[in-house]
This record gives sequence, C-alpha cells and structure tokens, in this order.
Amino acid sequence: MSTPHISPYAAGMGAALLVVLVLVPLLHLAVPPGHWLHLSDYHVALAGKIMCYAICALALDLIWGYTGILSLGHGLFFALGGYSMGMYLMRQIGRDGNYHSDLPDFMVFLDWKALPWHWALSDSFVAQLALAVAVPGLLAFVFGYFAFRSRIRGVYFSIITQAMTYAAMLLFFRNETGFGGNNGFTDFKRILGLGIFTPQMRVALFALTGVALIGFLALSRTLVRSKYGRVLQAIRDAESRVMFSGYDPIAYKLSVWTLSAMMCGVAGALYVPQVGIINPGEMSPAAGIEIAIWTAVGGRGSLVGPVLGAFVVNGSKSWLTQVFPEFWLYFLGALFIAVTLFLPHGIAGALRALVQRLSRRGGRASGQGTAASASRAQPSAQQGAAAEVSS
Repeated sequence: MSTPHISPYAAGMGAALLVVLVLVPLLHLAVPPGHWLHLSDYHVALAGKIMCYAICALALDLIWGYTGILSLGHGLFFALGGYSMGMYLMRQIGRDGNYHSDLPDFMVFLDWKALPWHWALSDSFVAQLALAVAVPGLLAFVFGYFAFRSRIRGVYFSIITQAMTYAAMLLFFRNETGFGGNNGFTDFKRILGLGIFTPQMRVALFALTGVALIGFLALSRTLVRSKYGRVLQAIRDAESRVMFSGYDPIAYKLSVWTLSAMMCGVAGALYVPQVGIINPGEMSPAAGIEIAIWTAVGGRGSLVGPVLGAFVVNGSKSWLTQVFPEFWLYFLGALFIAVTLFLPHGIAGALRALVQRLSRRGGRASGQGTAASASRAQPSAQQGAAAEVSS
C-alpha cells in the first residue's frame, strides 16, 4: 500500500502553522522565563513585527515581481491600516489617560471639545478593522485608476507613489487633522477589553499575524499559478502584446494594485497593537524604499523570497543595533551591496540555484552508478552465455 505523497509546499505550510500556533506559544507561555528554551516578550514581539513587514514585502512582490510595477508608496497603505487600528486602541484607553477624559489625551491637550467626524466609528473594533482594509484599498483604487489610465509606468510611477506618500506624511504631521500630529498614537491599554501587553494577548497577536502571513502566501500562490497570474506576468514581460491579444491590462493592474494595498492595510492593523505606537514616520518615503529592499534582497517574483528578505534584513538590523550600535548601518549597506553583486535574484534565487545544482549532481552520480552496474553485469552475462554454449 503506497503512502500518500505530501508536496513540499503543503509540508512547509503545515510546519509554519505548527510553529506559529503551537511551538512559539508553548515556548513563551509554558516554558519558565529562566529556562534556555523560553522565548522572551521581546523576541515574540519582534517576530510578530517582522511578520507584519513580511506581509508588506509579499504585497509588493505581487505588483513588482509578478506585474512589473515598482511602488515606493506601500508604506502609506501600511500606515493607514495602522492608524485605523490605532484610533480604536486610543478609544479603548477611556478615562485611564493622563487627563482622565473620554477624549484621547492629544485632543484634550489641543483643547478639543468633541471627536472629529472621522472618529465616529472609532469605538467599534469591527468597523475600524474594516476601515483598515477599505481605506488603503479605496485610495489605491482611485490613485491606480487615474495612473494606469494615463499609462504612467516605470520610474515615473515609482516617483509619483513616493510623492503621494510624502504628501500624506505632511498631512498627518498637522495637529488639526486629528491623528496626533508628530507623536501619533501611543500609550495603548486594552484591545477588546483585554490588556494589550499581557503574555496571552502578545501570543494571540503573534499567532494571528502568523496565520495572516501564511494565508496571504497561500492566496498569492493561488493567484500567480492561475490564468490571472499568467496574465500578470505577461503584462510584466510585454504589456503591448497582452493588449493586442485582447486583454485589458488596466483592469489586471488595477485589481492586483488594490489587493496589494489592502494586504498592507491588514499588516499595519496587526503591527500597531504589537509595537504600541503609530506615527507619520511609518509612511515616510524611506519606509516605502525599505519594503522594496526587503523584496529585492529576498528575491522578487518568488513569493517566499520577500518573506525571507524581510526576516533577514530586519533580523540583522535588530541584532546589529545591539551588537554594533555605531556601525550597524555599514553592515546593512554591505549586505545590500553583496546581494546586488553576487545574488542578483535574491536569497530565494540563490537557494533555488543551489538545489538545482545539487539535484543535477545527484542525478549525474546515480546515472554513473547505473552505468557502472550495467557494465559489471554485462561481462557476467557473457560468461554465463559462454558456459551454456560450452556445455
């Protein structure tokens, strides 16, 4: 009876789910703090934060790696999702703030008497979670509709997305917009009535982020392997030919662009409760460039590559800032240069090439072994035949 075949993809997804839903919670909650296997609060929060970054890198890979559209404005969509969740978390503080008011502290400081109109739904977790997805999606749809219909592409599209991000950052810096100005939102207390920084809530947010990342990976893989994904890759390689073949590239680009922005909104909504702060710095032009760096380092056009890139770059950044606080930027710069020079297809491309090389070497060795066995068997067969003839 043959055993069922499990694909490497299914095995990897299953292992990832076990890690985020079983292994990490056990090591954080069940293992005592003094034990060497215990995962500290810092490491759980760091891993959750990096997984949020990985979702952004994956979202960028869909439009850059598979559609050929380089966006430097995904930091804006990420921050919009974070601000939507931050508004709810600020309302959850209630009268536990410094001024013991029903209004957020920054509004009391600015002598505001009531909530502005765009805070009307901020008491509802479901409404703010929906807005964390809908607002980035709506902005991306409107922006993409006019940009793609105007046939803006290449470096011009990248520059415009960065300009949009910079304009939004300047807007959010203003106190009168009602988003906390330069300081943003912080000093969160609760989420859904539960303490936000308890070990149980920290693990729950980590697991939810891990499930979201795995779910987006599965969704992205399904999309790129479908007819829809093949059209996206054809647009990346030769958009004019796709148009002459009867397809509408604008519809495809607009849909994947909007989906990518919504994924970043989800990542931002998961990021804020784990980090404990959101401010306009999250939508700076540098943030959008960093997302592109994670994608390039990991290997665009590979789905798993951008996730690896987010973990490698941000993990290295976290470690280097502790070990070499004065020189960590030089190390990161050297890493980017090394990837550009020696790994043009990123980490995922290098791993893929290594696996192919090893498989070819293994196949060559097995082929040589088969040939040697055949050559040894041939004289034996000839000797047997000669013996039969002589008898």
